[in-house]
Amino acid sequence: MAGSNRLFRSSENKVIAGVCGGLAEFLGWDVSTVRLLYVVISIFSAAFPGLLVYVILWAVMPEK
Repeated sequence: MAGSNRLFRSSENKVIAGVCGGLAEFLGWDVSTVRLLYVVISIFSAAFPGLLVYVILWAVMPEK
């Protein structure tokens, strides 16, 4: 069980950096749903915080 629930950037579902793909794999959701939710949340937060969170996750999350 150790290591099976770790959060990684996806190398398979990668569009920009694999952050949303990694979140989708971690949560067990469809990657398109995670990307759509991320875009909607970013728009409602005036885009800047969403972009900043994405860059931070890109830097912090290791690649699989």
